[in-house]
Amino acid sequence: MEIIKFKERYRKDFIDFNTDWIVSNFGFLEKEDLETFDNIDEIIENKGMVFFAVEGEVPLAACMAHPLENDTWEICKLCSNKNHPHKGAGSAVFEACMEWAKAHGAKKLFLISNSKLKPALHIYEKFGFREVKLKDCSYIRGDIAFEYVIKEEIKL
Repeated sequence: MEIIKFKERYRKDFIDFNTDWIVSNFGFLEKEDLETFDNIDEIIENKGMVFFAVEGEVPLAACMAHPLENDTWEICKLCSNKNHPHKGAGSAVFEACMEWAKAHGAKKLFLISNSKLKPALHIYEKFGFREVKLKDCSYIRGDIAFEYVIKEEIKL
């Protein structure tokens, strides 16, 4: 398995994996989902990135990181290929997004999820995210939020 940055040939997979996952769990896509899918290029132009876990030419999972405001970045659209074993691919792309955001100046990482998504919640907690009070969520399905505060390294 290899972790790679966004490639045009995997755009449809990113959209299809997310669409399948969201619709199968919640019944419909929301306006914000469609806006994200329509603006992938703009997100990347503004320092964001989509990472894919691929094996051979087969995408296994994907995740997006993009800047919000005040050095806060959102990690979002974590998805996987339901037709192939994941082999830790979700964790790998999630970690790649975290590292990308940190390397591009993030001081805090944020995400919105749903409390019924136990495997995803496990990934967030595994990487040190902590639940925070959900404020002004634009997603109907969003009922839980997490953040990760990046500690500055002390140089001696």
